[in-house]
Amino acid sequence: MSAQRAITQIEALQAMPADVPLRRIGLGGLLAATARRHPDRIAVIDPADKPDWSGRPAITWTYAAASEIVERLARGLRSWRLPPGSRIGLCLPGSAESALAILAVEAAGHVACLLPVSWDEDRLLAAAQGVALSAILTQARLGSAAPAERMCAVAARYFGLRYLAAFGPDVPDGVINLDRFVLDGPAEAAGGSPPAPAGIVTFVGGDPDRPVYRSGPSVVAAAAAHLAAARVAPSERILSLIGPHDLRGLVTGLGAALVAGATLEAMPLFDGAAFAATLRRPVPTHLVAPAFLERNLAGRDLPAELRSITLVHRAPARFPGRSRVPGGPQALRLDTVIDTMAFDETAILSGRRGSPGDLALVLGKPERLALPPSLMRLHRGIDGRLAFRGQACAATTLQRGSRQDALGETWHDTPYAAVLFAGLATAIDMAPTDTAPAGTVPSPEAPASPESVASA
Repeated sequence: MSAQRAITQIEALQAMPADVPLRRIGLGGLLAATARRHPDRIAVIDPADKPDWSGRPAITWTYAAASEIVERLARGLRSWRLPPGSRIGLCLPGSAESALAILAVEAAGHVACLLPVSWDEDRLLAAAQGVALSAILTQARLGSAAPAERMCAVAARYFGLRYLAAFGPDVPDGVINLDRFVLDGPAEAAGGSPPAPAGIVTFVGGDPDRPVYRSGPSVVAAAAAHLAAARVAPSERILSLIGPHDLRGLVTGLGAALVAGATLEAMPLFDGAAFAATLRRPVPTHLVAPAFLERNLAGRDLPAELRSITLVHRAPARFPGRSRVPGGPQALRLDTVIDTMAFDETAILSGRRGSPGDLALVLGKPERLALPPSLMRLHRGIDGRLAFRGQACAATTLQRGSRQDALGETWHDTPYAAVLFAGLATAIDMAPTDTAPAGTVPSPEAPASPESVASA
């Protein structure tokens, strides 16, 4: 599915009622569809310095090869004695293994729980217990760290963990070797139709005690909403400096690449010289970077092949004043700059600077949001608190044993409000806590003025 096709489908949904769900498809279904039609298209590229920090070769995967490896991993996961929909933790850097593991867990019918590789043993243990993980997939080596050994310590303290597996080399004793798993695992194809995408779990603000669940189709919807601003074309490259450890990294990286039928190249460990060389590779590129890197890129000559820069903010955040001063002394020397704001794990909102979809304009007047109501709606309450509704925002707090119901027609409020000046948003800050009780959700039946609700 190309970016233009995704945008065309979004435009076709403009007249669709808000309660009509999008077609149920997950990231794995998009990978398989592109593999069938364009098997030789590049799906994932490992960074060139990967052998230095992982002891593993840097591999370029076509869509066909990636689809085959995902299926082999999924067959192995299905051979484990786990009930459908089990929660499997993924503690991996943003390399090819991470992308393939996310897709394999989905293909096996389980829920992928994204665990940041920076977490220490105590935080990993808290997440494993709180989410009730049945298995964890990790990596033996990451620079000077040994994630698989850290997970062994977690397993010794949490007896609910039934399986622990890692990509090699030097996988510790008692840990399943995923490399051997892929090469020597079950070869027979799974019978019947593939399971429905079971969804993912991420953690608000990197807090292991605040897990959030969203369905597979919701992840795809969030990526489609982002692509309405990013507009990545098939065969173009997304170069991401943000790991897939939360919604912002997953949507702007792997999710966007698969929806667009594009290539994903990630840099889990940042190195200035390696980044400069990778950025200047002669291929149409869309850079995804943390917002704080804007000051480092401003005023520099950028490669001609760079099509766009997506600067990812995490609320609360302040928009730089230069974002609305074209040609200013600190302006980025690029026509297409996209601001992406992550509202915790609830919603990802993206807009092109200088366009009608500029986030400063949209957050100032939510009715400017030009997305189908079934995909995303934005509401600003009387206290300024922002809330989201739609398939792209269908998330719910997850508790042990709780039902995984994340409905797109439900309003999901956030603790954030836009700071406005002359009708434009200059920042996203915490909303006042004395004007509305925590957890208040705007009623979808309540009347709203045209200036407070975006429906199209």
